[in-house]
Amino acid sequence: MADRRGASSDSALVITRRDVLAAASVGMAMAPAFPAWAAAAGQLTWGIHVSLAPVWFEPAEASGIITPFMVFYALHDAMVKPMPGKALAPSLAESWSAAEDGRSYEFLLRDGAKFHNGDPVTAEDVKFSFERYRGTANELLKQRVAAVETPDARHIRFQLKEPWPDFLLFYATMTGAGWIVPKKYVEKVGADGFKKAPIGAGPYKFVSFNPGVELVLEAFDPYWRKPPSVKTLVFRVIPDEATRLAALKRGEVDIAYSIRGELAEDLRNTPGLSLKPALVQGVFCLYFPDQWDPKSPWHDERVRRAASLAIDRKGTNDALTLGYSKVTGNPIVPDGYEFFWQPPPEAAAYDPEKAKKLLAEAGHPGGFDAGDYNCDSSYANIGEAVVDNLAAVGIRARLRPVERAAFIKEYNEKKFKNIIQAGPGAFGNAATRIEAQLVKGGTFSYGSYPDIDELYQQQTVELDRAKREAILHKIQQIMTERVIYAPIWQLAFINGTGSRVGESGFGKIALFPYTSPYEDITIKG
Repeated sequence: MADRRGASSDSALVITRRDVLAAASVGMAMAPAFPAWAAAAGQLTWGIHVSLAPVWFEPAEASGIITPFMVFYALHDAMVKPMPGKALAPSLAESWSAAEDGRSYEFLLRDGAKFHNGDPVTAEDVKFSFERYRGTANELLKQRVAAVETPDARHIRFQLKEPWPDFLLFYATMTGAGWIVPKKYVEKVGADGFKKAPIGAGPYKFVSFNPGVELVLEAFDPYWRKPPSVKTLVFRVIPDEATRLAALKRGEVDIAYSIRGELAEDLRNTPGLSLKPALVQGVFCLYFPDQWDPKSPWHDERVRRAASLAIDRKGTNDALTLGYSKVTGNPIVPDGYEFFWQPPPEAAAYDPEKAKKLLAEAGHPGGFDAGDYNCDSSYANIGEAVVDNLAAVGIRARLRPVERAAFIKEYNEKKFKNIIQAGPGAFGNAATRIEAQLVKGGTFSYGSYPDIDELYQQQTVELDRAKREAILHKIQQIMTERVIYAPIWQLAFINGTGSRVGESGFGKIALFPYTSPYEDITIKG
């Protein structure tokens, strides 16, 4: 007998076992009845802070970061996904249920959902999208799913090899496996052809892409949830922050992502513009990939602790994100996620003198050359501040900014050494972050500790929530005590909107950094 309790309506991005075992409530499962809508009209233009990559049009290659979801939410649709007021909202699946033994999940597809080419979304498309998925956590998903069954065109059943409390999180939120693409079209054009001309089931359809310049999307009026209000969306690539702000001031863009420091102050003080800070699920930290090498200075816990003590989090937060970022001391799990553990204050202490003493005790009284400080170029200004902090205690590092797509590729392929400025931002909970960042075989894990690996495996099959929470808290405590990562902060993403924007979509989905849902965005008047 399946558990039929209603899905959570909490606004925080806390996805509980109650959510996971729940079918969508009747009111949410029904396609909403809308009045006669005016045709979509007008254009809104975004100033994007990173260079858009074709891989972000392809759910099958989701890389374990949040950035592709900026495009996914417009171009594609998922079986289940985070939405306003719901950590797990029925989308292409109008309802779902889980067996009481936790070994199977069944989904009912929404009747009438269509792809942009007019083809209906069917169970075969869902199965195909899962089987072709090759992105982050792919091996984990395939190892734990015994079979995908399609009894008819609207029913899909996932049979698991053993109970897995986080199946729905991995399938529906932190990976791209539950974002559905059209089987017939993909088989016709191939993987490369799909990236060049993607077809999805989201509220906007692909028009054109000029690499390094802009992506253009157009409203898909038959979208099941509601017809979009804005006809055309343009995502314009403007990597330089000052240039993005200038474009916003001139009205060349309507929404600008990631405006920080003095530029954010300027934005806040400019008539007609609005500052839109959003505390998000992205956390920033330093990772020491050489800590498992006995010959590396980072092998010594005292050196890693010294690096953490060197970071002036409050000063950098005030200077770059106007104090909106949140210093929790947890380097990889954001406050607001299920099973988040709050470290003691000393985990984020700023004490450069103590840092120097620890370095001396570890055999580095004059400090040491730490090599490259690898970071996503769009967050190089955080890196500049931290590199200066490290230098002040004798840890001499060279800032090495890398464009985002290349940064994630190098990080994933385990090519970095010395120091990595990491920014875990994927959907999920504490367990999914630990899987990606901390345990053996994790997407972004360069090494592991046997006791953490063992605890992680224990929690994967633990159905008692209190026991599972205790295990996950223990893992985070060990991570903090060993300074496997040095925390920086939970990011406040500072953005700006112009005078034409009605509903911007910022902050509607809990902890999500980008504007969404796109079909809710409006132009004033």
